[in-house]
Amino acid sequence: MQYTVVIETADDGSLSVWVPDLPGCVSSGDTQEEALRNIEEAVRGHIAVLRESGEAVPEPRSRAAVVQAA
Repeated sequence: MQYTVVIETADDGSLSVWVPDLPGCVSSGDTQEEALRNIEEAVRGHIAVLRESGEAVPEPRSRAAVVQAA
């Protein structure tokens, strides 16, 4: 499964990453590479906990696009 992630830059330059289809699944990093590596680990852990708890694992549904501002 491939999940869409949202990357946001904090005021201090670090990056926060979250997964729209997995509420509560968040991570961060000082570089994009680190942030993506960390969120991959967080996604795997999040899914493992859902499965261990007998909860359904949400299917990836979100998509991303970039739009031009006026």
